[in-house]
Amino acid sequence: MLPDQLNRLIQATKTIRAKFYMPAIIYLSAEHAAAKQEILDLNWRDINFDYGEMGLIKFFRTKNKKERVEFLMPRSRKALLSWRDHLELKRKRGKITEPKSDRVFCRIDGTPIKRFDKAWKASLKEADISDFHFHDLRHTFALNMLLSGASLKDVKEAMGHSDISMTDRYSHLTLSHMIQKQSKLADHYQNGEANPSGGHIGVTKG
Repeated sequence: MLPDQLNRLIQATKTIRAKFYMPAIIYLSAEHAAAKQEILDLNWRDINFDYGEMGLIKFFRTKNKKERVEFLMPRSRKALLSWRDHLELKRKRGKITEPKSDRVFCRIDGTPIKRFDKAWKASLKEADISDFHFHDLRHTFALNMLLSGASLKDVKEAMGHSDISMTDRYSHLTLSHMIQKQSKLADHYQNGEANPSGGHIGVTKG
């Protein structure tokens, strides 16, 4: 999924019942490679919105017992804050002073959300996107990270992979990106302007 498709999906969430929390869920996976259970297990104490200009978020993956801490991406931060504000407003109106949990994604009373399949399918339908699973958002993260210039090692660390072999499936994307850059270089050599300074680059013999 490329950036324009992701934007279309986010816009689609604004028309469904889960419009207050689905944008944050989608951004956490697409921008932070968070798996479904990592997202559902998030607590508010795992997020520090006031750390520097971006804020920090901590994920724990039960699958491999690995913990990772990342700076919050701007859109993820904005979506999380919007969801938090909505929760606080609803709780204030309902006079709920002690929610049942500290979970980020929960009902108004704090009961943790265990799944969001219906909201996800509704979002896809509204966005007219088919044959796309929530887990594919992690692939979206890897794709766009590599196309933005990151290395396979960068992706491995960001996705919480325990072994580089798990990240090798994306190696063809680095090749694709290299070909793209070389094509631009070839075009520059063929059609680029002469040295604007009028001088030579490098050392020449007189």
